[in-house]
Amino acid sequence: MNTAVAAQSEAKSNLLPMAIIGMLFFIFGFVTWLNGALIPFLQTICDLTAFQAMLVASAFYIAYTVMALPMAAIIERTGYKNGMALGLALVGGGALIFIPAAYSRMFSIFLLAQFVVGSGLTILQTASNPYVVKLGSSETAAVRICVMGLLNKGAGIVAPWVFAILVMAGITGISESELAALSATARDAKLNELAGQLVDPYVGMAILAGLLAIAMTFAPLPDIEDEAIVGQDSGAATLSGLMQYPQLVLGAIALFFYVGVEVIAGDAIGLLGKQAGMDTAAASVLTSYTMIFMVLGYIYGTIAIPRFISQQKALMVSAVLGIVFTLFVMTGSFESTALSASTLSLLFGLPEIPNAVFFVAMLGFANAMCWPAIWPLALEGLGKFTSKGAALLIMGISGGAILPPLYGHFADTGDGKLAYLIAIPAYLFILFYALKGHRMRSWK
Repeated sequence: MNTAVAAQSEAKSNLLPMAIIGMLFFIFGFVTWLNGALIPFLQTICDLTAFQAMLVASAFYIAYTVMALPMAAIIERTGYKNGMALGLALVGGGALIFIPAAYSRMFSIFLLAQFVVGSGLTILQTASNPYVVKLGSSETAAVRICVMGLLNKGAGIVAPWVFAILVMAGITGISESELAALSATARDAKLNELAGQLVDPYVGMAILAGLLAIAMTFAPLPDIEDEAIVGQDSGAATLSGLMQYPQLVLGAIALFFYVGVEVIAGDAIGLLGKQAGMDTAAASVLTSYTMIFMVLGYIYGTIAIPRFISQQKALMVSAVLGIVFTLFVMTGSFESTALSASTLSLLFGLPEIPNAVFFVAMLGFANAMCWPAIWPLALEGLGKFTSKGAALLIMGISGGAILPPLYGHFADTGDGKLAYLIAIPAYLFILFYALKGHRMRSWK
């Protein structure tokens, strides 16, 4: 009875910190999944190939590799809360860089803006994910991350539609065929008009991020220390020292592959939609379809873990579904829209989409449980090395920088559907981690 009362008291005391962290997950979900709308948009205004367009994701996600360890060092000095405030400030700074990028339509400046925003989210992710894991028992960590994921992916549903309303509203004549029919001067003027639509929304984002950074400084978040484990070396955790934890290293590799396929499913879906004949405006909201299925996956995880299924088995199911849905993408139709017509269009009134594109969206369901399951499995037993271990896992997000351009390359040189073959090895490694890798405590 005393244990139950203690657990209930702990849950109440953690409610406000969870609410604050939940707000952060919504914010960086919104910013992250804007990329799905931004990629086909920038492909149009900057006249990019699929490979070049996916560099938008690369610039964003490579920041997680370059900045993860420096940001972890900052968190060690400032604490989790102040680190989160700094992350929000960096997001605001990156948003401001979109202004000269839009006015000049220089792709390199857009990439710089993406890198700065990604750097801000790196420190937010490095601080907030282990924070959520430590705000309660390790057995229910995946459930807490699922709740955060619902907010994160819920923002992903909203973000493309907000982008469409704020940026695409009132702009006509922007399909590939309509733009091709214009003279060079008229086409340039139309693209300048379209690019200029980015300015006001990103100014608003910068102001909001700055205000939230100030608010986070005074937020009532308790500092959580990384506990020491008996027998663990008392020295500073180094990258080489972390190699002694196979569950962590393999978890980082699993996250690398997971984030790669998640970004391909969420951000490249617009490119596949354009290949199927959809115009830029319609393709720019397709990320929301993937996010709907991710939210359904997180709801399933919140209900099922650990009542009916363990974190490890949930990850195994995710990997198998990923393989199955990828095969359906590769063999799906561009002509038929029967699947979306009988589901999302019928239930939510969303526009119909081709079956092959619909299966890309369904990858969102397969991907949903990967992040919540991998984090607690990979951090188990790290003790005081948790913050550095979290930084190594954050570096795994670089999969979002590397796999999507590979997809773009294969889509440019072949078939956009068959290019999804790149996801099969990724899901196979995730399956290995679910079955064996997470249990390994020695390399022998």
